[in-house]
Parts: sequence; C-alpha cells; structure tokens
Amino acid sequence: MNVLLKSAVIVDPTSKHHLKKRDVLLENGKISKIAASISNTKKAKEIDLKNLHISQGWFDPSVSFGEPGFEERETISNGLKTAAYSGFTQVAVNANTFPVTDSKSNIKFLRSKAEGNAVSLYPIGALTMGSKGIDLAELYDMTNEGAISFYDYKRPIENANLLKIALQYSQNFDGLVQSFPFDKSVARNGMVNEEVNSTKLGLKGIPALAEELQITRDLYLLEYTGGKLHIPTISTKKSVSLIKEAKKKGLNVSCSVAITNLFLTDDVLESFDTNYKLLPPLRTSEDNKALLKGLKEGVIDGVTSDHDPIDIEHKKTEFDHACFGSIGLESCFGALNSLVGIELAVEALTRLKGTFKIPMTPIAEGEVANITLFDPTKAWSFTKDDIRSTSKNAALLHAKLKGKAHGVYANNELILST
Repeated sequence: MNVLLKSAVIVDPTSKHHLKKRDVLLENGKISKIAASISNTKKAKEIDLKNLHISQGWFDPSVSFGEPGFEERETISNGLKTAAYSGFTQVAVNANTFPVTDSKSNIKFLRSKAEGNAVSLYPIGALTMGSKGIDLAELYDMTNEGAISFYDYKRPIENANLLKIALQYSQNFDGLVQSFPFDKSVARNGMVNEEVNSTKLGLKGIPALAEELQITRDLYLLEYTGGKLHIPTISTKKSVSLIKEAKKKGLNVSCSVAITNLFLTDDVLESFDTNYKLLPPLRTSEDNKALLKGLKEGVIDGVTSDHDPIDIEHKKTEFDHACFGSIGLESCFGALNSLVGIELAVEALTRLKGTFKIPMTPIAEGEVANITLFDPTKAWSFTKDDIRSTSKNAALLHAKLKGKAHGVYANNELILST
C-alpha cells in the first residue's frame, strides 16, 4: 500500500529530520521520499491528521495473547490488531499458553498464525519444559525457529544451578535469558505490596525483599557465568540501584518496567478492584519516583504494557481468588507520555529492540517503513469503549491520559484507529 503522510513531525533521534515537520511518501513498504512538501502525483492514500507525529515503530517486550489454549482471553489475530491500533509494530509474545511454548513446533505455530499481519510477532520460548522450572527447554532449536528470548512468564527460576546452566548454555548461540524477579519463599501467598496499605486493608503482602533477593542472586550468577540476562518488570527502588551497580560493573544485564508500576501506586487498592491485582504488585510512590528516575537515566532499558488478558471468570471474583494481570496495550503510550513526555516515551518504547535483536528502522529515505503514527498532545480518559482486547481487565480504566496512537504502517500495511 502506498501512503503519503502529510505534515508529520518526525520523532527519531537517528534521523536528520528529527523533530521536523515533513511529508513522508511510503511506497511498497519503504520510505521513498521525505520532504517539506510532496505532491501526491502517484495517487497514494493521503493521511492528513491533526498534530500528526511519527516515530520508529514501537516494540513491546512482554505481551500475552492466550492462543493456543486460552482463546477466550485473546486470540493472536485480535491481539495483533489491538497492538496495531495501540501503536505497536512489533510485540514479543510470552510462553504462557496451553501447551506452553517450549518447543520449536510451538514457536512455528505462533509464527504461522501471525503471518500476513501489519504487526510482527516475535515468540518468546519457555526457559524450562512446561515452565515448571525443572528441565531446560529446547533453547537452541527454538532459537533456530525464531524465538528471541527464553522466559517462564511470571514464574521464578527457583533452582539457581538451573539458571546458571541456562546462562552458560545460551552463550553458544547468543541467547537472551529472562528471569522473573520473585522469591516465592519470601512472597509466599501474598497478593499486594507489603506496606501500610496491605496491613490497613487486610490483604496478604508481597515484600519488596522478594524481588530484590532474587535480583541479587541472579546478578551474582550472571557475574559468574557471563551471558545475557534480562530482568522483566522490576518494581522497587532497591531493584533500580542493584541493576545500576551491575551495569557499572559491565554485566550484560537489561531490565524493563511495566507501565502500571510507573503510573499507579498501591493507594488504589482501597477500592478492592481486582484489576489492580498485579504481579509485580503496585508499590509505593517512593518506588514510582525511583523507577521514573531509573528510566530517565537509562538504568531501566524500556517500558512494557505487560499486556495480560484474563477472562471475566478469573478476574471478577474475590480478591484472594482473582488471577494476577491487566491488559495494557491500548493505554500504554498515553500513560507513559503523560509521565515523561514525547521523546523519552518513544525512546522507552523502542530502546529494547537492540536487546531482543529486533530490526531498527530509522525514518530515512530508502529504509523499510516500520512506523507508528500518534498525537502526543491529545488528552483523553481511558474507558471501556477504548478497549479492543477480548478481555476487559484494565488496571488503567478511567485514567486520564495524554497522547494517543493513531495506528501503524508496517509490513506494507496501514492500520488506523481513526
């Protein structure tokens, strides 16, 4: 599809047109021309939106869709459409399916189901068979089939020796290992952050210590073994400082933060709304500030929506029995942009591409067009009408946001929400 973007502000520090208003002609999936003004002589589809901004396509390193096995929560087809409308051109999909994505045939299934979509799906293979934390999965075979990382979604690797072996073995093919920062022996059956609010509300707490102990152990292992380690969705002030020190030592470690842990605190738990039952749990305002600082300083490498659809039977129930998780694709940019502004928001949604070996696509003539279209100034409230996911478990429901995606142009296809 040939498209002419009119008067678009380009947000791409790698481009000579950074923060300049330009017309951009997209032909056959590539950027053919960028200029102050381009006449539409080739009868391309013309896009002229108010306050249009464009950037390199956004990447989300932690998305769950459900299929196969939990299609009632979300299908791959609808999940990829939701991602496109939300501004994401590339998503890494977690292994928490049924069966668990722990073999090359499972990876092949995911990739085949995603073919022909504007949004590119990158499978994350399970680190252990069935994500049970006992035996390593087929890491090398899954890599050859297209897996970009290995992660037992939201399940910690309790056996330190197993993680040690994974870090050592994966170096043979430059694999990226993920380890969820959660010590079950400390967290036990906690549901929310262990602090004043958990005591006041009578909810079992998950101490910050549960996260920090696991990170400390994992960083020691990384220092011993070498290799590449990604720590997903950190949530505490101490976690930021631990990773900062590890990076100073030269360890090959990266980390992400979920948008909910940047935007919300455990004060919202007073409503007992199970949409706020998340893992990692919502923490304190002090943690929020440290996470934002860590993002601005580059200690935290990127932000994820941590999109995790949960069907109504497992979410709309007593707080004790509800599943952890929230959808987040639709509200991610608006929440992030509200907190950090346009340039850092775009950086935080693209910076982890290098870590996960996702192609970088500068906005320059001759490059492949992998572009997000958005308005960074639009003020709006996130309502049920904005939810495109099959599941409706949104922690940011009713949040006041600033900035909204129009859609994407990727894989020679234009997807717009307006």
